[in-house]
Amino acid sequence: MSTITREGRRDFLKIVGTTAGGLFIGFNWSSCDSPKVEVLSTEEVLAQVKNFNAYLSIAPSGDVVIYSPNPELGQNIKTSFPMVVAEELDADWSKVRVIQANLDTEKFDRQLTGGSGAMPHSWERLRKAGATAKYVLVAAAAQTWNVPAEEITVESGIISHKESGKSGHFGEFVEVASTMSAPEEVTLKDKKDFKIIGTPVKNVDAKEIYTGKPMYGLDFYREGMKHAMIQRAPFGMKIKSMDDGAARGVSGVTDVVTFGNSVAVVGTSTWPLLKAKKLLRIEYEADGNVESTADHDRIFKDLLENGKADVRRKDGNVDKAFKTAAKVVEAEYQCPFLAHSPMEPENFFAHVQGDRCELIGPTQTPDRARQTAAQILGIPPENITVEITRLGGGFGRRLRADYVEEAVEVSRAINGPVKIVWSREDELTGGAYRPAVRYKFSAALDNAGNMIGYKLKGVGMNAGNTTRENNFPSGAVENVLIESISYDSSITTNAWRAPITNFLAYAEQSFLDEVALAAGKDPVQLRLELYEKAKNNPVGELGYNVNRMIAVTKEVAEKSNWGKNPNVKQGLSVYFSHRSYVAQVADIEMDGGSPTLKRITAVTDCGMVVNPTGANHQVRGGIVDGMGHAMYTNLTFENGVPKQKNYDSYRLIRLKEVPEINTHFLDSGFDPTGLGEPALPPTGGAIANAIFAATGRRLRSQPFIEQKEFSDIKLEIKRT
Repeated sequence: MSTITREGRRDFLKIVGTTAGGLFIGFNWSSCDSPKVEVLSTEEVLAQVKNFNAYLSIAPSGDVVIYSPNPELGQNIKTSFPMVVAEELDADWSKVRVIQANLDTEKFDRQLTGGSGAMPHSWERLRKAGATAKYVLVAAAAQTWNVPAEEITVESGIISHKESGKSGHFGEFVEVASTMSAPEEVTLKDKKDFKIIGTPVKNVDAKEIYTGKPMYGLDFYREGMKHAMIQRAPFGMKIKSMDDGAARGVSGVTDVVTFGNSVAVVGTSTWPLLKAKKLLRIEYEADGNVESTADHDRIFKDLLENGKADVRRKDGNVDKAFKTAAKVVEAEYQCPFLAHSPMEPENFFAHVQGDRCELIGPTQTPDRARQTAAQILGIPPENITVEITRLGGGFGRRLRADYVEEAVEVSRAINGPVKIVWSREDELTGGAYRPAVRYKFSAALDNAGNMIGYKLKGVGMNAGNTTRENNFPSGAVENVLIESISYDSSITTNAWRAPITNFLAYAEQSFLDEVALAAGKDPVQLRLELYEKAKNNPVGELGYNVNRMIAVTKEVAEKSNWGKNPNVKQGLSVYFSHRSYVAQVADIEMDGGSPTLKRITAVTDCGMVVNPTGANHQVRGGIVDGMGHAMYTNLTFENGVPKQKNYDSYRLIRLKEVPEINTHFLDSGFDPTGLGEPALPPTGGAIANAIFAATGRRLRSQPFIEQKEFSDIKLEIKRT
């Protein structure tokens, strides 16, 4: 059993009160001391929710409600959060529901979605809330029945006393429970006693999604609001002159607004705005670097050879290791820009009214939206409200607030409510992208094929550090040098699902297979040998748990029957990111004379799995996303403008191109860790290494289908 002491209770119980005869419990997400107990009616609760952090409420009917602070974009926290509360509460799951909370930085200390951090951050807080509610309900039942609390049991929302034969549901005790004080310490369940956590549960929003209920930003509508669409300047350019006469003449257009290097057409609906935007006559001129993909290729190569690098890690004597090496392996890997491509393009509602502003829409960082609006308007942030809708995808794109800024600017200009809507072309041409990156790897081997030296130099855009210097194989090699170079680009870049590691994992894991080949070792053998070195004789700081790396590697080798079928060519990739460990093996078989990608086997250690259904979806989604972008997707620029403007030229993976995916989970005994991102990074490396095993062709650039090494390979993809 786990026990939370007085010292660990500061973010524990916020409010105990009644809601029209119901129990209302709030719990603090930001480690504030609990206030005195308050009695609240339902009307008072609805009027005063801004005064609390997050809430667990129990109605007289026995219904349990939790307000979830983190934006939901498909990572399933609106389902997994209440599962955790219900577990400790021993609630009847059919009576549990969750409501999205609006922005309130006084109540929530991490009200954002990013970095796969929602569950790791909230795990213990949610458990404490459920356990606290259970404690006061049991105390209330004990007082009502005049029996010892330790003789009372709770199961599926029913409180029972076996000796007296008395029982009742939660709602029958909420009025008495509201008079109870928070305990000095609360006991959490032993994980072996979990009944809800670890069971497959459907998405709590599933019915609303498949029946088309308005949940997303694009669904939002308010009587009297205007619509707006934006024409943005190419990257590195600014507006020189503009003629909006033809655009203003379109029926349904009510205004044209210019701000910064953007022009907004405003009207009664989006259809006339699409036409009007095309009629804008805008002349641009250079305002800094106007970049093209050909320039980036040249610049990156030059920076790798001659650029001043930031040393991120240096262990041992690297120069000596390479001078005395029996063999040196070198390779360069590169990746292109990528767009985030959420299913729901950017949109946001804003209503500026004097020194106040109302914001509604899909954002991963609601406080950034508020701070951006406050800066534009010159008003206090507390004068701005942010209502968070469900997000139709994000993948890092909605960490930014540029589209919120546009909504605020237009609302202020027209002095009224407006909703900004981006088209798919806007999303691809005016976005913030996964930056292009180029890496150079070097490995020094001794006569026995052991890696005695390792070097990595990365060049990225607007990125600062392009590496993860404490990730494997750092710590497993005596002599290591890791360097990073950042190129300042006029093209806006942004975190893209599993930032940095989304490509670095592919490059590192592919290069490790090159090292294994040069050393005459099996790829699994090479990695296990390096893990043992890091475990028994680590060099410097380890940014990963070696035992967990070993476990997922061995498990994926077993689950995939690694090396046991000579007719199956396999590729391995193992990576740690966002607190979790994922190993993948891709299988290629010859089918009708063509290499065929048949399956991907994945083993994930994300600590305890709260909801197997959601976890399975996250891993599968990450693999499909990682595979599609590694194999097919490319975004190139010419004179500051993306050449790919819609899905006819920006190639995404198709359903028929998804192979069989087998998922497995290891319970390492740790609390839940990240899962929205960690399954993506290993996928490209597993597939590339399998392609090499099958064809002898090494793919060092993405997307694979555009590489000359891949041009005559007819790779089929089939699901069994």
